Amino acid sequence: MMKKVLKIAGSCAALAVIILLQLSFATAKKEATIKTAKAYNAVAAPVTAAVNKYAGLYDSLHLGIAGLSKAAFDNAVEGYNHLLAQGKIKNDGVLSIVDFTLPSSVKRLFVIDMKNAAVLFNTYVSHGRNSGKLMANEFSNDINSFKSSLGFYLTSNTYKGKHGYSLKLEGEEQGINDNALSRGIVMHCAPYVTENFIKNQGYVGRSEGCPAVPPNMYKPIIEKIKDGSCLFMYSADKYYLSHSTILNSTDAA
Repeated sequence: MMKKVLKIAGSCAALAVIILLQLSFATAKKEATIKTAKAYNAVAAPVTAAVNKYAGLYDSLHLGIAGLSKAAFDNAVEGYNHLLAQGKIKNDGVLSIVDFTLPSSVKRLFVIDMKNAAVLFNTYVSHGRNSGKLMANEFSNDINSFKSSLGFYLTSNTYKGKHGYSLKLEGEEQGINDNALSRGIVMHCAPYVTENFIKNQGYVGRSEGCPAVPPNMYKPIIEKIKDGSCLFMYSADKYYLSHSTILNSTDAA
């Protein structure tokens, strides 16, 4: 009888040890999971907070009604936050978006005041002559392609060239728009970017790849966005969306 009792007691003790070990393992696993989650959130939180900061801007500024696609805005904000986090944007008060999902006959350049939540400019903008007629459908980073290049740019300094007062643009995406300076891609005015031209032709005239803007608006636009602001040229182009180094970076996801 005593042997049987001792045997049962031994079994209970062993079972208790197993249960304690399992509880200890589960607790350690839970703590490790929490620790990992905290570490991830510590990195992800600043980006998430930055995205959330502008989440209501699209609706409050009625950008959808004005024609700007939600995808263009969301991607623009992601890239803006990415470049901001890298310290590349010096003029962080404005974000400029060219939405190439829209025809050139509508106002598809949006200059947004990110600090005061306001649309500063909404006007016409050209695309490269080899990118398409009414719609920009083809894009290139090649010299002499005379096509527009998608992606994120930083505005640089101004100068006086063959188109008058102009703004240099620096492409920030390797293989996508980083030939902008060598291609002479700048923002300038053009007489073919007017409502009269649209009435006669059905679309604005096309450039050699530059985002040309109306003669009556180019000066205030350039003055506002020059010296290190973010400019984003968007299209629902599969190649660009899958190869963008900025949109596919971990801190812009």
